[in-house]
Amino acid sequence: MGTTGRRPGAYVCGIDAAMDVIGGKWKVLILWALHERPCRFGELRRELPGVTEKVLASHLREMEADGLVHREAYDEVPPRVEYSLTPRGVSLNEALEPLGDWGRANVLSPAPGQMGEDDDVPLVTGAA
Repeated sequence: MGTTGRRPGAYVCGIDAAMDVIGGKWKVLILWALHERPCRFGELRRELPGVTEKVLASHLREMEADGLVHREAYDEVPPRVEYSLTPRGVSLNEALEPLGDWGRANVLSPAPGQMGEDDDVPLVTGAA
């Protein structure tokens, strides 16, 4: 699939185009969840606490249109639908890995001199 068809010719640079595809709070989290394994809609909702059904369904449709997510509908009763990443979605996840590394190192990890939540703290006796 070539372009996303969102704003043809309006992008200033590649980052602008990429941010248009992954914009919003939930799309990168959907990519992360589907990187682990294919999921049904309900499984994705449980993986992403706080996302509404409407937003999740909308984002999945957009990501399918952008060629990032594959929707597989099985001919079963009751109907079953699974979502998985396409090769394009996998490559986007790989491109986002350095950003995740940066977040872990600079946001999730304490700054020098600060304590992390898992750091052992020696007991101070006699302090009131």
